[in-house]
Amino acid sequence: MPRTLIRKNPSNFKTLPLHVEATPDGLVYQSIGMPLNFAQTQQRRRAIQLPDNQRFVVELANLGVSVRLTLHWQHRDYWVLVRQRRQDRGDVVLKLISGYVPAQELNLPLHTAVQEVAEECLLETPEGWLGGRFNETWLPAPYDTALHYRESLPFVLTPESGAARPVHCGNLMLLERPRAYVHLPTASLQLIYDMRLQVPREAKKLSLFHVDERLEGDQLVARLNRKRPDLYLMPLQDGKPLAELYTLKKDELVPASTRGLYLAESFARQDGWVVTDERIRWKEWVKQQGLVERKTANVSHLQRFGDKARALLQRARTTLHK
Repeated sequence: MPRTLIRKNPSNFKTLPLHVEATPDGLVYQSIGMPLNFAQTQQRRRAIQLPDNQRFVVELANLGVSVRLTLHWQHRDYWVLVRQRRQDRGDVVLKLISGYVPAQELNLPLHTAVQEVAEECLLETPEGWLGGRFNETWLPAPYDTALHYRESLPFVLTPESGAARPVHCGNLMLLERPRAYVHLPTASLQLIYDMRLQVPREAKKLSLFHVDERLEGDQLVARLNRKRPDLYLMPLQDGKPLAELYTLKKDELVPASTRGLYLAESFARQDGWVVTDERIRWKEWVKQQGLVERKTANVSHLQRFGDKARALLQRARTTLHK
């Protein structure tokens, strides 16, 4: 049964609409207007059009931030994806760790990105849950009232090199150079930070879980469901993704099915500063990337079926010999 970790009042969240100016050389955003709560922000997230995908001036509903997180575990790299049922769009996708940037952090979206990693990506060992550091700064333990965090063996989160084109908040350039795009269906500006998460070698029997907040009535509720870890690993080879997905349970990679799967819009094609799609089919993304999908999930299923059949056969033989 899912375990409730925390409840929040969504009216406490405030953000600000944006004024955005873009040229082929860079993008500048700054806040405008009065602070908006979650419901007011959702009302502004309506589809827009732009006459030019490289050069424009536009007002947008909000700033969103995502993390393309590369997890380093047992000498291999993996992209981290999370499953989300998007209530505002009525779909289910695999996406990057992401969230809305609150008003007080619009000039420091990196802080929001780091917080989202701490809240959405949970690492469990038999001795407890791992805390984390961003460089030398300890990350918050957002569910410390419900979960036991280990005092030692933190994971380490570090920024990776970012996009080529600069993004400015007013006169301030975002030094980590996140990738930026305007998402037309939601009238929002999205920033994607590249980060790396190093799992300590001493952390054994590791399991990974995704926890996300959902709006239930008048509250935002975060729950942990062990039967649905909802956090997926995509292996990398020479820095490039492989068309495979796994969950991680007690140091065992469990193949995940990709049948009927959709990825969020951050995986779709970007034209200039603009992304026009709501989502992209897994098969279409694999084709665009020139990847070959391995039927690992089906092989695993057949293998498990074979193991069960052999066990039944062995039991029958034992019974006959008695």
